[in-house]
Amino acid sequence: MTSHRPSSAEPPETDDHLRIEAPQKKAAGLASVRSSFAHMRLHGHGLPSAIRILGQMNQVDGFDCPGCAWPDPDDRAAMTEFCENGAKAAAWETTRRRLDASFFERYSIDELANRSDYWLGLQGRLTEPLLLRPGSRFYEPISWDEAFKRVAEGLKALDSPDEAVFYTSGRTSNEAAFLYQLFVRAFGTNNLPDCSNMCHESSGVGLGETVGIGKGSVTLDDIHEADTIIVMGQNPGTNHPRMLTALQKAKKNGAQIIAINPLPEAGLMGFVNPKSPAQVLSGGTQVADLFLQVQINGDVALLKALMCLLLEEEAKRPGEVVDEDFIGLFTEGFAELRAHLEAQDVDALLESAGITRAQVEQAVDIILRSRKTIVCWAMGLTQHRNGVGNVREIVNFLLMRGSIGMPGAGTCPVRGHSNVQGDRTMGIHDRPSEALLDRIQEVFGFDPPRKPGFNTVEAIHAMLDGRAKLFFAMGGNFLQATPDTERTAHALQKCKMTVHVSTKLNRGHLIHGNWSIILPCLARSEVDEQAYGPQFVTVENSMGVVHSSHGHLSPADPKLYSESSIVAWLAEQVLGPETPVSWCWLIENYDRIRDLIEQTIRGFEDFNARVRKPGGFHLYNSARERRFDTKSGKAKFTINPAPDLALPDGCFRMMTVRTHDQYNTTVYGNDDRYRGVRGGRRVVFMNEADMQQAGIAAGSKVDITNDFGGARRIAPRFTVVPYPIPSRCVATYFPEANVLVPLNRFAEGSFTPASKDVTVRVAPST
Repeated sequence: MTSHRPSSAEPPETDDHLRIEAPQKKAAGLASVRSSFAHMRLHGHGLPSAIRILGQMNQVDGFDCPGCAWPDPDDRAAMTEFCENGAKAAAWETTRRRLDASFFERYSIDELANRSDYWLGLQGRLTEPLLLRPGSRFYEPISWDEAFKRVAEGLKALDSPDEAVFYTSGRTSNEAAFLYQLFVRAFGTNNLPDCSNMCHESSGVGLGETVGIGKGSVTLDDIHEADTIIVMGQNPGTNHPRMLTALQKAKKNGAQIIAINPLPEAGLMGFVNPKSPAQVLSGGTQVADLFLQVQINGDVALLKALMCLLLEEEAKRPGEVVDEDFIGLFTEGFAELRAHLEAQDVDALLESAGITRAQVEQAVDIILRSRKTIVCWAMGLTQHRNGVGNVREIVNFLLMRGSIGMPGAGTCPVRGHSNVQGDRTMGIHDRPSEALLDRIQEVFGFDPPRKPGFNTVEAIHAMLDGRAKLFFAMGGNFLQATPDTERTAHALQKCKMTVHVSTKLNRGHLIHGNWSIILPCLARSEVDEQAYGPQFVTVENSMGVVHSSHGHLSPADPKLYSESSIVAWLAEQVLGPETPVSWCWLIENYDRIRDLIEQTIRGFEDFNARVRKPGGFHLYNSARERRFDTKSGKAKFTINPAPDLALPDGCFRMMTVRTHDQYNTTVYGNDDRYRGVRGGRRVVFMNEADMQQAGIAAGSKVDITNDFGGARRIAPRFTVVPYPIPSRCVATYFPEANVLVPLNRFAEGSFTPASKDVTVRVAPST
């Protein structure tokens, strides 16, 4: 094991130029256009190059945005079907900068660890495999043959396949993900944690338990057709900007929007469509007709209060509020939920939520205008101890109104990374279904492991206690996507080997096992040339549409391997004659991979033909058809207690959020334009009355601490920013504040870290 532990598992303090401005009240506009092209220019692209690259993004024969999973409209705009943050992602991966051998001769991993995340990514694309030997402080280039050989030797030297952990990022294509899970299961383990574990796992569990499918039930057309759209725990202006165009179209068609969130985010308040001169001149569209500023984790209390008031309205006009016909035909458990709601104290619920009765009555008035209601949500609801309960309560609300399985209505968990949903569909799961395993056995002739594998939290524990000794990451930045940064770092450092498939350098490469190997790969925007010519890959968006993605740019280096090729060559070396398929034959032509997907994964019949149609195809969604694949065949109402939100004296409830110059763990810059933060990231947003009571001045430095489980966690020297946030709630950026998120505090039933509800203390820095 390595005896040297770098001190910078967490990002360094780089806020010397921090300045605070007034928060913005509208998203996008001309500022987003300027920002998009400024980022392209920063990475070496002049105007013609920038237009060529961005003009290919999200087009039928172009490449899928490497950012979010928002679906493409059928009437997509030629050349301009991208958003500001998509442009940042494209600039980041198509940068003209390269990391060569001289860079790694110059910088030790200790020097790199003391650089900011932004600086690390800014250095350019990785172009050749890198090896960090035991005791060395410098990565060195090695050949692909040596890289595959060393990884294979590390895997084969394990006492059990279950001593390996195979992590997956949502960037991975369907083809690569399918090969990856097949290789891992042929190797002999289900240790397949993925980024879903840390974001929408609570959605999958909650939806699976109640409506029988762990995906949302709506399409993009449903968004356009809805009469009421409720956006909960989500910041679309930064995390899914193209969603704002869909909301704008819905409003034009007559929809009303209710936004529920602890922060009044710019993208919830207003949207100026930069593609419309009329919008730019007029000042844009008001997004939210009603904003309910719920306190952190007050969502269940609010939803219960809403349903209580709906039942009161039902008593006044029977049959007009509650859809008794739908409930009788398609659901079970409503009598129990009704009794539970009738026993609630509405005023106590509203006090817990932080919402007035007048506000919730406004929401009821909007909701009662139609049953065509959609609820959209993201990690503001899933990353809580009661994250699964939050999702189940949304389902209760929709089922009561009969608003699932009809046009313009249903569930809409808005996924993050662009193929995170597709990876799960392809079998990236630590607890795969028996049906999938049976199908793998039938198609490939080997009995895959049946024992559940490690999810993300379990994998960290397994590395800490020595049950897992090799960590392999297919993309992503595991170190900074996960909670409890110091414990996660220690877990990785206890491994015999850590391996990362990556396009760019990140902090996860610097916190390593005894041996560390980086395998650079093609980006989605680049031509993937194989024996049968250029190949395309497929992805699944947030609404279950599977479509193609075609790279058009020359690779950052001609020797780069695709993710699928990396899996195939590694599988050949590790499995040898025991291999279930001819891996290298498969990657000659990705149609062959898709043929195997068709044979193995339900819903992919005639895959190669259907995915070549413009826009791809929708996967079957049982909830959309009012077919509920639960044991009883009916959708389930559930009882979900509102969480106790009492806080110890002097404590605050903290949530972590992204900046507008960030996507997941990738930091594109040090600004957060919408919230008025420039030149820094170590900030804590606080309620002004709380600041006065605590004697904390704006701009002062504070230490934020968490003592969960008797362990002191500290995030030092954060700058205090006054902000319109509910009392006794604070917000910080991740990954800087991940050090405060306890590893053992996660959503019941899904193991999703509770990053949106952390009890902390805030005190002047010492």
